[in-house]
Amino acid sequence: MRALFVLATLVVWSEVAHATTYQVGPTRTMTQIGQAMSAAGPGDVIEVDGNATYSSVRWTKSGTAAQPIRIVGLPASGMRPRITGGANSVEVEADYVVMEGFDISGGTSRCFFQHGHNNTLRDSVVHDCPAQGILGADQDSGSFLLEYVEVHHAGGGDRDHQIYMATDEVAHPGAVFRMQYCYVHDANGGNSVKSRAERNEIYYNWIEGAVYHELELIGPDPDGAASQWTVDLKREDSDVVGNVLRKTGTSFVARIGGDATGWSKGRYRFVNNTIITTTGSGAVFRLFDELESVEMHNNVIVNAGTGGPNVMRAAAGEFMWVNGTNIAGSNNWVMNGATNVPTQWTGTIMGASPGVANLTSDPRPVAGSPLIGAGNANLSGPAGFPFPNPQWPPGFHPPLRALIPAGSAAARPSDAMIDIGAFEAGATTTGTGGTGGGAGGAGGRGGSGGSSAGAGGASAGAGGAGAGGRGGSGGASAGAGGRGGTGGAGGSSAGAGGRGGAGGAAAGAGGRGGAGGAAAGAAGTGGAGGASAGAGGSGGPGGSSAGASGSGVAGSATGTGGTTIAGAGGATGGAGGTGGGESSSGGCSCSVSDGPSPLSLLVFALCAGGFSARRRAGRRSRR
Repeated sequence: MRALFVLATLVVWSEVAHATTYQVGPTRTMTQIGQAMSAAGPGDVIEVDGNATYSSVRWTKSGTAAQPIRIVGLPASGMRPRITGGANSVEVEADYVVMEGFDISGGTSRCFFQHGHNNTLRDSVVHDCPAQGILGADQDSGSFLLEYVEVHHAGGGDRDHQIYMATDEVAHPGAVFRMQYCYVHDANGGNSVKSRAERNEIYYNWIEGAVYHELELIGPDPDGAASQWTVDLKREDSDVVGNVLRKTGTSFVARIGGDATGWSKGRYRFVNNTIITTTGSGAVFRLFDELESVEMHNNVIVNAGTGGPNVMRAAAGEFMWVNGTNIAGSNNWVMNGATNVPTQWTGTIMGASPGVANLTSDPRPVAGSPLIGAGNANLSGPAGFPFPNPQWPPGFHPPLRALIPAGSAAARPSDAMIDIGAFEAGATTTGTGGTGGGAGGAGGRGGSGGSSAGAGGASAGAGGAGAGGRGGSGGASAGAGGRGGTGGAGGSSAGAGGRGGAGGAAAGAGGRGGAGGAAAGAAGTGGAGGASAGAGGSGGPGGSSAGASGSGVAGSATGTGGTTIAGAGGATGGAGGTGGGESSSGGCSCSVSDGPSPLSLLVFALCAGGFSARRRAGRRSRR
């Protein structure tokens, strides 16, 4: 047992010892981001000083699933580091790269060009791009997570867009584009969000101001896809949950199926969105080319101008069903005077006003609103066409027309009856985990240190960081606990890791404790229940002494305990976590970057259990 403990310590030490932090800035040895690339490897962090401007960068060094490479902008005088210019201001042609904390602008072809797998862009502003804002290549692109990002004044004409994503179904089958907690507005041209990804997960965003569609979710471009690709290789599905979609012009809100260059033959799901049109706006749902099914539940559809909204367009000359008409919907609130409301919907509520605080800037229900408690909690799609791994129930509120700090998304309150629309009446907390669906969503990440907690909704004291979110309950598996927040300068302690979600087929790992501060954050505890409990989370880095061991939470079998490990620097080590929830099977796979490696978890389990049975640039589109 002692030998195994030593082995566990060596495994952890080897992982930590090989991670290096490189500093980039005008007064540093490295003055440009690209200079750090030759030395960087898996697990390394590149810190970039803020309030300075850097040349365009093409990043080609990959991390791993267990140890992504992180390129982190550090604000200075309240200003992010700026990356500007070039054909591509930022190009990531690598896998497992996380980029966060930047101001990106001015790329003549693309401001951010993604053609790798399991990459993340977080906590950044992308703006003033004369062509594409954020572009995913037709080839080489895999899963991509876009969260807490503001995009504005990008796109142009009808072929350049604020956000234009794709995934390579040959090289990266099953890839997911997930976009969450973002604010997209004031396009120069094109669509707000266009995607040809195999699966789109559009969750909890505020999207407005497109010249054409706010959302265009379609199939791959036949002229851009790999030579082995065929139109029937995959079906492209889209899950659109908890967003505000606001039309400020006269085009359509969402086009689904195709754009005359690529058709999805897919399944579409719109749940608990607040959709706001204006005078002269086109249809909310524009069905185009070929799709298999569409379902709409608990949505608000209202016109902020004159007249009623046009709900759906399925013109015979531009659209056909793959397997007959397959529409379902329930408990949508629709403004009086609406036209083309699908006859297949049930429980539709018609009214003059949805009873919200402000229709264009704060559409949260107020006391007496007809939206309160009027939603349907038992959703079903068209018979024979279930949506795979749906997000349910909605776990967060979208931002209110603003970029919000990473980890600060407001958790949607839960009571006996769900409200209609993107917002739930009642008190909210921040930084909690995503709720379960087909598989539980991942727990939220703790917020950065400051005068109060960025996550978890509770103040951590001066300089303290917020707690990580709790994983979602229910579904096939429980959600993973969130990672604790990073301590601020001079902070008293880092945030605690989130707790894993309860229930599911198996409970997974507890969240990891946050780094920094005078003491490291405690690892998250595991979710209760499930067929078996999961492994303990690791303690947060930063302690000079060992953290306390954790214990597994029992399901039908006892989970493995957390293990005491040595911290690296600081006053005290983080405590080991107990078992928790597994990450979402249907979610974006690029969100696995902050956990301990499978090898270290295996060794921890043996120690605690004591051996008992225990590129394309050119893209086509049609308006």
